[in-house]
Amino acid sequence: MPDAVALPRDRTQVQALVRACRAHHVPVIARGRGTNTTAATVPILGGVVVSFERMREIVEIRPGDRCAVVEPGVLNGDLQRALKAHGLFWPPDPTSADFSTVGGNLACNAGGPRAVKYGASRDNVLALTAVTGTGELIRCGSATTKGATGYDLQRLLVGSEGTLALIVEATLRLAPLPAERRALRALYRDVDAAAAAVARLMAQPTTPSMLEFMDATALRLARAQMRMSTGASDLPEHAGALLMLEADGDAHTLPAALEALRAAAGGDGCLAIDLAADDAARERLWAARKALSPALRSLAPGKINEDVVVPVSRIPALVAGVQALAREHALPIVCFGHAGNGNLHVNLMYDPADPAQSARAHRAMAGVFALTLSLGGTLSGEHGIGLAKRDFMPQAIDAPTLAVMRAVKAAFDPDGILNPGKLLPP
Repeated sequence: MPDAVALPRDRTQVQALVRACRAHHVPVIARGRGTNTTAATVPILGGVVVSFERMREIVEIRPGDRCAVVEPGVLNGDLQRALKAHGLFWPPDPTSADFSTVGGNLACNAGGPRAVKYGASRDNVLALTAVTGTGELIRCGSATTKGATGYDLQRLLVGSEGTLALIVEATLRLAPLPAERRALRALYRDVDAAAAAVARLMAQPTTPSMLEFMDATALRLARAQMRMSTGASDLPEHAGALLMLEADGDAHTLPAALEALRAAAGGDGCLAIDLAADDAARERLWAARKALSPALRSLAPGKINEDVVVPVSRIPALVAGVQALAREHALPIVCFGHAGNGNLHVNLMYDPADPAQSARAHRAMAGVFALTLSLGGTLSGEHGIGLAKRDFMPQAIDAPTLAVMRAVKAAFDPDGILNPGKLLPP
């Protein structure tokens, strides 16, 4: 629990707070809306939680420069609605967009389905203003789309989970809002066939704006949920994997893009490809994915949701290994996520009130991390490390590199007061 909660209204209050905490050796934990899943904002050593909910101004939108200047407490969804009037959007689109903040998105390098084409938060920020662990105000980057002046510190701060500095203002890179978007759904015999299709899709010139994956367990759950809620499901029993694709663009270029995606998605093991001709049909194709979340809740009261990443070619090995772990530990594990990045959400379902299940669940998740690293992958694609994955960092990062990270931490936060105990292992 925190010793106190502060709700600053501007950067000068943030500076004063950090300086006071430094003088008294009090931890400072930055917080957006607390939507992260890794305990990154849990004050494990007490201290002051700094909630940025009052710093929520959209300072400036500059369509000609394709950028916006915002405070960290602005909700992603509110920003998107403001940008829409200018024909622009900010590409990061986490599932929590309507209630997560831009500052939180930047702190964890949030992505979402559109990251396959537009990149994650780190790829869509131009400049940051932040307060270091000494209370100094630093300005990193510039409001230009090109820059080669000094170290790329704004990209360093993105994904640092509040351990280096507290972001008090961000200049974001914007993209033109596509005029139209269309969806394709492809069903496959098995995960191997789906992964081969993902490789073909990512090797050809037309990049999908979304490329999502569901394994056989996810399909089975979605099928049952759809039948329970609507009385029917169009997901065949023999399908072993699903890809959901989207293309965006204008009316002149979109048909050719869709045809390119359809051609690449087909091939050996492809059972069917369905095209959504309009928004209503698009929603119908997405029904399986939307049915998955309530279906997961029917399996168990609790879940561990981790977002590991592997090379696309290793997706079949990851899914097969995860299912082997599910059998070994007698717990259901469901895989879905952002196939174009090899970023899968591994959902381990269990009852937290059952000590035996909890122990098996955490052993299984350790196995998932070991499997991921053995396949040339990494621990997180968009959720971050926080406390949940901190102790696995030495398995993912070698000792000399961790030493450099600790030196960077010391340069920004010499007294170690910013979000202590997170990201870097003791």
